[in-house]
Amino acid sequence: MGATATAAARKPSFVRDWLLTVDHKKIGIMYGVVGLLFFFLGGAAALVIRTELLTPGMPDVVPQADTFNQMFTMHGSIMIFLFMIPMLTAAFGNYLIPIMVGAHDMAFPRMNNLAFWLYVLGGVVFLSSFYFGMPDIGWTAYPPYSIESPGLGLDIWVTGVHILGLSSILGAINIIVTVFNMRAPGMTFNRLPLYVWSSLVTAFIQLFGTPALAGAITTLLFDRHFGTHFYDAAAGGDPMLYQHLFWFYSHPAVYIMVLPAMGIVSEIIPVFARKPIFGYHAIAYSSIAIGFLGFLVWAHHMFVAGMPLATGVPFMVTSMIIAVPSAIKIFNWLATLWRGSNVFTTPMLFVTLGFMGLFTIGGLSGIYLAAVPIDIHMHDSYFVVAHFHYVLFGGSMMAVLGGIFYWFPKITGRMYNEKLGKTVFWLYFIGTNLTFFPMHYIGMMGMPRRVFQYDPAAGMQVANQIATFGSYLIGIAAIMMVVTIIVSLRIGAKAPANPWGAQTLEWTVSSPPPEHNFIEMPYVTAAPYEFGEVEEKYTSKKSFGA
Repeated sequence: MGATATAAARKPSFVRDWLLTVDHKKIGIMYGVVGLLFFFLGGAAALVIRTELLTPGMPDVVPQADTFNQMFTMHGSIMIFLFMIPMLTAAFGNYLIPIMVGAHDMAFPRMNNLAFWLYVLGGVVFLSSFYFGMPDIGWTAYPPYSIESPGLGLDIWVTGVHILGLSSILGAINIIVTVFNMRAPGMTFNRLPLYVWSSLVTAFIQLFGTPALAGAITTLLFDRHFGTHFYDAAAGGDPMLYQHLFWFYSHPAVYIMVLPAMGIVSEIIPVFARKPIFGYHAIAYSSIAIGFLGFLVWAHHMFVAGMPLATGVPFMVTSMIIAVPSAIKIFNWLATLWRGSNVFTTPMLFVTLGFMGLFTIGGLSGIYLAAVPIDIHMHDSYFVVAHFHYVLFGGSMMAVLGGIFYWFPKITGRMYNEKLGKTVFWLYFIGTNLTFFPMHYIGMMGMPRRVFQYDPAAGMQVANQIATFGSYLIGIAAIMMVVTIIVSLRIGAKAPANPWGAQTLEWTVSSPPPEHNFIEMPYVTAAPYEFGEVEEKYTSKKSFGA
């Protein structure tokens, strides 16, 4: 009785155990939970947008154009800055990378906790705009309109982005140092799991790209409040300077949201194909190529901004070339699936039919948009909206969901409900195609993005109604995902250490892992995806506590 009371007295409080934790796994879980909350908030804004577009003509759910502008600004900003980037880099990255490389924690645990709370603070600042006035400038905040934007909306947006950028940089530094300095013995770079490879490249993109965004929005704030004229053409400034700075970060930011997703796909496919990954080195080094080329394509967003044609052609070429390393990954995944013992579990459906199928559609439309003549015609139309949603929602979001279900047993110690999981997949898959595929058509018909009324005689109403119905289906899928998680946590079967028979290091420890990941330091003796070829991949070298 006395021993039990003593143990209870020593148990840390919730604040110390979670909110002040330096355990990378708990920080990753907190990133994931908060990120999903932002996902629902950003998704609610999307449903408002789609409901407004259900019928042409008079407003339905938003009273005026400014309110509609505020809705799509909050939708885009929340989904990019508060959900997709933190979920793929911080939530999955924090939980998985130290275990995957054989480390007991991140390199800088306290800085890791600080980065999380900066992320929460940035989110709170963003949400405060619902009270102080939402920005109406879109997630790009182009001058000169943004300089004259009334109220505090833009100022709050800039402050939030600065805080989130600092969190992102701290997280990137932590990942880079962890991978370079804390790998287990025998874990060479050519034995790194492919998710770690993609996350490492992503961290470098964040480290080098985020300061450009910080410079762009800081000078924008100076133009608004301190009398500078960086973007005031009448006073000798140049509004295109902002676009160059903004897209120098924001196009590589697309790969911040895509590369970790590709890493998740590379982890799941060989496990459920029961084959070694085809072309390990090609997949790994193509991530480096994407990271490098991502900084050479930014100006393809500016073909209609007044940039000389001769300047646009090199960016057209690089925008087409960057499709090559992505195609290398797709073909290597297909080769892995070829004649494999494929088991289409929920994670496998999300990364094959989901990511590979829908990302390929987005990638092919991206090749069209990379061509200057086509981009001039399609720029700022719903064709572009369809393209980037197929890449980021049809692609990256499918990988996020596949990763959640794949590592759910490892994180929670419970198996998820397979029937519910597949229901979630089909609702997401059908809803995504119904929502975004018709946008190709209405874009080619001439419907511009960022408008809340359209001509009922232009033949766009049926396509918009299909898209709106699809968005409701996605909303139902999101609710079903939460139901599946709750049901699985309550009544799911107890998960073994390695329910999938996977070969990477995180599956060698218990589900969920112990506090410091490994009781004894592993010694890596083989590559991570050699199914059936290596009997003993990991041996114990010494205890972490020794």
